[in-house]
Amino acid sequence: MKITSTKELGEAMRKRRKELGYTQGYIAEYTGLSASFISNLENGKETAEIGKTLFLINLLGMDLEIKERGM
Repeated sequence: MKITSTKELGEAMRKRRKELGYTQGYIAEYTGLSASFISNLENGKETAEIGKTLFLINLLGMDLEIKERGM
């Protein structure tokens, strides 16, 4: 899946979380991150901290891959 915005990233993370059967509250409790942070991330808030975002991506069993575009 090609992600081009914070909204698309959040939607992908929400979809994966739901596939795993996790609630935002469960992930917040498990990780120590706030439920509001997780909600903001899933809703595409652009100021989400990259370190926490990458942590959650890995927790959800997802990979983030950077590819160079062909010119």
